[in-house]
Amino acid sequence: MKRRIACMLIPMFGVPLIVGSALGAGMMMFKSEQKAQQHCPSDTVVWLNTTNATYHFKGERWYGHTNRGAYVCKDEADKDGMSGPTR
Repeated sequence: MKRRIACMLIPMFGVPLIVGSALGAGMMMFKSEQKAQQHCPSDTVVWLNTTNATYHFKGERWYGHTNRGAYVCKDEADKDGMSGPTR
């Protein structure tokens, strides 16, 4: 019985855990723009939408306004394979 329950839970919860741990593996995420800027003073701070791994620049509509996201350094986001806004 325990094994059958475990087999049902792994497909439901395993994939989000794997994706969540892969997102931002080499970048620091911050709740405030100021903290991110302190971390990378010579880089541009962007808002990362963690749902679709897309970042937005200050002044754009979704900067700081998605349901899930964080402030990150653009260079770190680029190195982790995140993408900028599509126009």
